[in-house]
Formats: sequence, structure tokens, C-alpha cells
Amino acid sequence: MALPMFHEPVLKEEALRFLVTEKKGIYLDGTLGGGGHSEAILKTLSKSGRLVALDLDKDAIEFSQKRLKFKNFIAEQANFKNLGEVLKKLKIAGLHGILLDLGVSSYQIDTAEKGFSYRTSGKLDMRMNSKQELTAHEIVNTFSGEELGEIFKKYGEERRYRAIARVIVKEREKHLIETTTDLKEIISVVLPYRNRVKSLSRIFQALRIAVNEELENLKSALEIGSNYLTTGGRMVVISYHSLEDRIVKTFFKHNSRRCVCPPDLPICVCGEPGLLKLLTKRSVQPLEEEIQRNPRSRSARLRAAEVLER
Repeated sequence: MALPMFHEPVLKEEALRFLVTEKKGIYLDGTLGGGGHSEAILKTLSKSGRLVALDLDKDAIEFSQKRLKFKNFIAEQANFKNLGEVLKKLKIAGLHGILLDLGVSSYQIDTAEKGFSYRTSGKLDMRMNSKQELTAHEIVNTFSGEELGEIFKKYGEERRYRAIARVIVKEREKHLIETTTDLKEIISVVLPYRNRVKSLSRIFQALRIAVNEELENLKSALEIGSNYLTTGGRMVVISYHSLEDRIVKTFFKHNSRRCVCPPDLPICVCGEPGLLKLLTKRSVQPLEEEIQRNPRSRSARLRAAEVLER
């Protein structure tokens, strides 16, 4: 069996520069994938440093365990929202840094049977964790037109969400929508040719986010992860679309405010510092050289923050 091909790690040098401040420290890679970022972190750490890596996809765990032969490396199949449970199991009380490289790996996109992309024909699945019950097939074939429209609008920011939801409901009355190709052909009917590719991408993105509860999980991971960071510990997040980036930006900005009083108070009475210090006033983006080498890095945005003294 051929080894799966995961994508080249995006913004690798930039992520390392912001993330690793203590070579003897304990770090967490919440999105292991093919292990590209994890490998870079491990090569930077000393032998007494440690890296814990998480991924929902068992293929990613198995691949990276074979690839990364480091004694100070631990890989666990888990959602990054459950990082607290993993760290408790490993008896780790604090971290020096957390890296989250969001989105879907090239391996997942290019593997037809996972059903992530309209570019390949496969069952409508889209689960990052194959043990999970909810699939894109269930959403597309059983959710109401209103629920489908809300998913396409909220998670895909698609203007034609109503028309797309209507045509799906109409067609599934004739037969179940089984594959990515079925769905692509059905919704393409109501999409102008000029914008078809972008709209297809948005609809498939919206379904993937809904299936895996990606935005809710990200919010949980940011909140829980920041509480595990020691003073001076850093959180680095690489996002690939505006919804993710907005959540990260808002979380960092809110928790870097020096005042936590309710906004309707005329003066500050709390006297409490914020939790975080922003390390990136604006998002860091790939240089043209990296984009040319790895086109899928084009939409990447990196943000980083450091925990202040508690």
C-alpha cells in the first residue's frame, strides 16, 4: 500500500520563529497531518524537550508515527478541542507553545473516498474522524431546505444559498444524493458558469465545516489551549479562510485587552491585565516564492500571541 501524500507544511519557518522560545519546553501540535510542522519543531527542540501531536485522522497518526522516529514525540488520535483531556492523561500541566494549522490536508482533499472535494468522485462523507456518525450524506439528504441554506450561508458565505438548497431538496425527492459528483452536478445547474468553481468550493467547504463542527471546535481549542500555556507560552494559528481567521483574530484581540470591564462602565474598575500579548498586529502571509512552490498556501494567514504573566 502506498504511503499517503500530505501537503508541504505552510509558513513553516514563520511558525517556528513565533512558536519555539524554549528548546527544553513542552509543545503541542494540534493538527498533526503529515507531520511537517511537527518534524520542524522536533528538530528545533533539545532532547529534553517534548512534543505532543493530535489529529482526528487515524491515517495521519499512523503515517507520522512511522515517519517521526523521535523519542520525545507522542501522537494521539484526538480532536484539538479535547487537548485538555489528552494532557491530563499524559500528566502534562503546562505548555510552552501550541500550533494549530487549520483546514484540510492535501491527502484528505485528494482521497476520493473521503468525499471532501468536488474535483474527485466519492461518497458524500467529509468526516475527519471515520468513527463519527454524522456525514455530509446525511446532511444533504435529510436536513430541511432552511437548514441547508443556513449552512451554506453561515459556513460558505454563499450568496445563492437559497437556490442551491432548493435544488438539492427538489432532486433528492427523486433519488438520494450519493456522491460528490451527484452533488456537484445538481448544484451546478443554478450556478453561473463564471463563478461556478468558487461557489462549488464554498458549498463543499460549508458542508465539511458543518460535518466536523470545525468553528466550534476551534473556539474551544483556543480557550482551553490558552489556559494550558505557561507565562511566555505562545499560541500560533494558521488559518485558510475568513471564518477561521476572524475567530482567531477576535479571540486574540479580546484577550489582549488591558481592561475586562463591561463596555457600559464609564471608567475602568477592574485593573486587570489581559491574558495575551499580540505578536502579529496583522496576519503573516506566505511570500510569493512559497506560493509558487505550494499554491495551496496562497490563502494561509498566520496569527500569534504570547501569554502574559498570570
